[in-house]
Amino acid sequence: MFRSRVTPAWLAVAILVAAPAAADVSLNNMFGDHMVLQQGIKNKVWGKADPGEAVTVTLGGQSHTTTAAADGMWHVFLDPIQEYGGPHTLKVKGKNEVAFNDVLIGEVWVCAGQSNMQWSVNQANDPDIEKAAAKFPNIRFISVPQVGTQEPQWNFNGNWAACSPETVGDFSAVGYFFGRQLHQTLGVPVGLIDNAWGGSAADAWVKREKLAAHPTLKAIHERWLKTEEALPAAMAEFEKKLAEWKGEADKAKAEGKPAPKQPQRPDGQMKGNARPGNIHSGVLTPSIGYGIKGAIWYQGESNAGRAHQYRELFPFMIKSWREEWGLGEFPFYWVQLADFKPEKAEPAESDWAELREAQTMTMQALPATGEAVIIDIGEGKDIHPKNKQDVAKRLARWALAETYKVPGIVCRSPLYKSMEKQGAKIVLSFANVSGGWRPFDVAEPIGFTIAAADRKFVAAKATILPDGRIEVSSPAVADPVAVRYAWADNPVCNMYSAAGLPLTPFRTDDFPGVTIDAK
Repeated sequence: MFRSRVTPAWLAVAILVAAPAAADVSLNNMFGDHMVLQQGIKNKVWGKADPGEAVTVTLGGQSHTTTAAADGMWHVFLDPIQEYGGPHTLKVKGKNEVAFNDVLIGEVWVCAGQSNMQWSVNQANDPDIEKAAAKFPNIRFISVPQVGTQEPQWNFNGNWAACSPETVGDFSAVGYFFGRQLHQTLGVPVGLIDNAWGGSAADAWVKREKLAAHPTLKAIHERWLKTEEALPAAMAEFEKKLAEWKGEADKAKAEGKPAPKQPQRPDGQMKGNARPGNIHSGVLTPSIGYGIKGAIWYQGESNAGRAHQYRELFPFMIKSWREEWGLGEFPFYWVQLADFKPEKAEPAESDWAELREAQTMTMQALPATGEAVIIDIGEGKDIHPKNKQDVAKRLARWALAETYKVPGIVCRSPLYKSMEKQGAKIVLSFANVSGGWRPFDVAEPIGFTIAAADRKFVAAKATILPDGRIEVSSPAVADPVAVRYAWADNPVCNMYSAAGLPLTPFRTDDFPGVTIDAK
């Protein structure tokens, strides 16, 4: 969004006449009635006032004063509050005074990603009974509108609301069910910030200049530079085609025929959810700095075609968010891609499998991260599976076990650890199966394939050994070198731990995948 800085003389005079002598002190809309402030940290409070104006922020017995900078921006940090609950009143006084009521101290989480995070309670399983039971006034939520721009926004249109049957329907289903589990388990207020955008690429969630400066990810920036540089010519061609279309449409109307298809504007993508930095500037920036405990994330579908690149892009995004928020390595938990598209009986390459692998690699590379495996919860016919309750529970397990240290909660899915070749067989070892295996539906493990050096994978027989390792073989492969499990868009597989968490899809090989050259 680029706006002219030239102001007509008559309008400039009108502005000067109409402008008040002083601007009221104002705050970012992250601050409002019913908000939740993060317990135990120095919460940042920020807004605008006149340059040089003294601004005082009070909450309970604490008071902090600062002076607005030359651009009118100001901020203070509240002293940490250890006691959960409320309600409190937050007051901000400059030349005027603003008060926010019904403020709670609790646990605040960002709920981000694409459409499967955006998918609402109304669109999930059992919306009628879920809404009827949503009587949790100490769960609060706020949604950030979808604004795609290269210009960093300091504010947005949005308000906090208390959870009720009337308010919960349009909120993120995964976000709400996750927050509800935390609230019910911990017994504390929970605040949820939904800024998901359906169809969004991870590229759009990262600051554009950071991508441009990255040694390899700059390829994303450079690819878009070419699109942006070609836009004027594309718009000229569009205007020409539009004029032609109007003539053809008028003629068709006069003859009583259907109008031809209208040409599409080529500049729509400039404000869209794939352009690098667009969501970061328009959606994320207004909330960066607000006190949070952590983030949950459900995204990857839009990056599956560039899954190999996601190995770098996804952890880079997480590290960037952590740097910009200034809260250290806050917990970041995500949902691995579900099963989707038609099931295939024969082994095949898969960009979705490669994206899942990139997500798992990120968990192994970064601290305070976790992955909710849902290879069993998807729907082949629908990229938006309706079972958001179990998705949220698996995310909540990570937060409860790793962030809040609730005893007895299991959060980690079984994970491939190592392999040992024993003649015509490969024996696999795993982590996170201390309670043993529980294959679903049938006793024998399903979903394993095996290959020799020719890289031609075939269905394999798998056997659970007494020590928990799994032995894999096939009479068609005499000299195996690699094993894969659940390696498909929509695999047929059945392995769970005794705790009920599915085995993480994996491969033992590092053969070049179908997305290795995608930029």
